[in-house]
Amino acid sequence: MGKLSQALEKSSSTGRQSTTPVPPVPPERPEAAAQLKTAPASTVDNKPGATSTLFSQDRWDQRLLLSTNPRSPFFETFRRLRTPILYPASGNLPKTILVTSVAANEGKGFVCANLGIALAQGMENYALMLDCDLRRPSLAQLFGLPNDAGLVDHLQDHIDLSLLIRKTGQAKLSLIPSGKPPRNPSELLDSSRMVALINELAERYQDRIILFDSPPNIIASETTILAKHVDGVILVVRYGASKREQVKKFVDTIGPDKVLGLVFNAYPDNTMTAFLDKKMGYDYGEYHS
Repeated sequence: MGKLSQALEKSSSTGRQSTTPVPPVPPERPEAAAQLKTAPASTVDNKPGATSTLFSQDRWDQRLLLSTNPRSPFFETFRRLRTPILYPASGNLPKTILVTSVAANEGKGFVCANLGIALAQGMENYALMLDCDLRRPSLAQLFGLPNDAGLVDHLQDHIDLSLLIRKTGQAKLSLIPSGKPPRNPSELLDSSRMVALINELAERYQDRIILFDSPPNIIASETTILAKHVDGVILVVRYGASKREQVKKFVDTIGPDKVLGLVFNAYPDNTMTAFLDKKMGYDYGEYHS
């Protein structure tokens, strides 16, 4: 597979479909609520705009620290990915962004985590990450956080979102983990409650950009549905992984205007390169296999 010379970028203004937010409901399982009450206070972020860094970066995966080091190539790379999000040509700032891939092991979780760090490092920006990969969650592990409660508890047991948000150790960046793997991940993500959650987060935390780390499209067809309910999509393509036809099919399905950018990961000459060119009609002419 050769180098991709052009990337997908949003070609029209974004818009969120309105869905009535689901109000918080008392938990159905008392033991679930009791478990949440035992979470360390220093890891819980239940106030919009909280910026505490009591939970140290010492627990981070060492690869994430590259995004905080100005001498690292990752530092500038993810700022290039951040720029068209914060300053879109349309003038409409995307509030909800899905980070996904076509196939497994393409690095979408790593990209989501680093993009969250980059967004939170902005002067006026807050970011909230949500791990929607219920089969193979990665965000909590990357930030050294427990994954004992999260999205699954909200969708299954109606646990209030404010009890599930965790501080990451990076000021202005918080995370809702996936929670323990459920028996029915597809049904949870493909539910009306999940769609309502996307809109609820955007309305409830208006000071934050919401990043959703979703499962690969080939593994979870519900990713296509989620993509249609967010403002934009960041697509991660790993060198030697997804084929051109697979990428094109996914983009055709969600619509090229949904794609904010494409990250070409692990190219031999450049470990991580984010291609965010001017708007285009997603030409794959130089994407060789």
